[in-house]
Amino acid sequence: MTYQQTIDYLFTRLPMFSRIGAAAIKKDLHNTIALCEALGNPHTKFKSIHIAGTNGKGSVSHMLAAVLQTAGYKTGLYTSPHLHDFRERIKVNGEMVSEAFVIDFTQRIQPHIEQLEPSFFEITVAMAFEYFAELQVDVAVIETGLGGRLDSTNIITPELSIITNIGWDHMNLLGDSLDKIAFEKAGIIKQQIPAVIGETIPETENVFLQKAKEQEATLLFANDHFTTEEVLMVNNQLQVIVKNNTTGKPLSYELDLAGLYQTKNLCTVLTAVEQLQKSGWKIRNEDISTALLQTKRINGLHGRWEVLQQHPTVVLDVGHNEDGIKQIVKQLQLCSFQQLHIVIGMVKDKEIEKVLALLPKDAVYYFTKAQISRALDDVILQEKANAFNLKGETYLNVNDALAKAKQCASADDLILVCGSVFLVGEVARPV
Repeated sequence: MTYQQTIDYLFTRLPMFSRIGAAAIKKDLHNTIALCEALGNPHTKFKSIHIAGTNGKGSVSHMLAAVLQTAGYKTGLYTSPHLHDFRERIKVNGEMVSEAFVIDFTQRIQPHIEQLEPSFFEITVAMAFEYFAELQVDVAVIETGLGGRLDSTNIITPELSIITNIGWDHMNLLGDSLDKIAFEKAGIIKQQIPAVIGETIPETENVFLQKAKEQEATLLFANDHFTTEEVLMVNNQLQVIVKNNTTGKPLSYELDLAGLYQTKNLCTVLTAVEQLQKSGWKIRNEDISTALLQTKRINGLHGRWEVLQQHPTVVLDVGHNEDGIKQIVKQLQLCSFQQLHIVIGMVKDKEIEKVLALLPKDAVYYFTKAQISRALDDVILQEKANAFNLKGETYLNVNDALAKAKQCASADDLILVCGSVFLVGEVARPV
């Protein structure tokens, strides 16, 4: 098979969450365990760090991988979903997995695919583990796909577990209350393995404390260790001063990830790095500063308040649930613009109304949809938005919508594309 034939096979042959939703989820680890056993358990051949959370886990994964790589460790990175290229999911030192490996792995594992009927995600997890073992990485940063306890990635025994935050998302799969969702995410906390909690709220704190007690795991709450003191936005970069709550000293960092919400992720990363240093990992303070300034360049993270162009300013953000949109709205309040244009598309299984209720009513809207079956129809989205006094026209795809927004916008306007990871992934990039 060619690379394109291989990708077509994986996308069409296997149940894929981005395409069909909950029906693609296998609520146990049986297939992943069986696949990895057939491969000689590659996940036992490298050290790892495991990251879960409702929002922020992708950013934290990329930032932490950048720090480890800058410190001189050969670093694997597994994240999902991808925006443009399947190979974005699996990287070593910022380089995507080779097409040749994807082809070879798929051909080798094909008999097991026919026998086990695994999901797309289960196969990609096994592929990542095999790749990291083959390239003999020093450490791999592994992001969960959904939840934690029953997520396919949860067969690893990491050096450190990280849970970024708990919010309302995937309630049909994870539970209808924040403590139930937290219980699923807390499933990545392992016996006597330290765990970092990025953000805590009263509804979830005891869930983590109880799980850590059961597992005899040291629990570290990021806000006990670091506090954001000051934030400035300069040339699409964040300048952040945080206080080390242990020493009382202020620390200054520049981030090439521009979203204001990255300040929370920064405190989570700093707490994680502090714990790794205590565990013997050789990470210098200058490694941290250098990595945070060039996370996008090192690991290619996109779609997090990503400025695509100026005059008018075009921003892409993958925010798609209630908490994610709240952070976007806060960010907009810091921005200076004449008129706001919002290109938006969502998927059917999100809490559409809760998101729409948060969006500014004085923006011009361009309702559209990603080209996947899970996408909410643009006309239905428009109808739902009208109930919240959000006005605009419909467009068949995101690039048509964005082209119209650019046509209508003045040089001092801001155009935001948001609402779905898949929608942002379909935006055509300037060459």
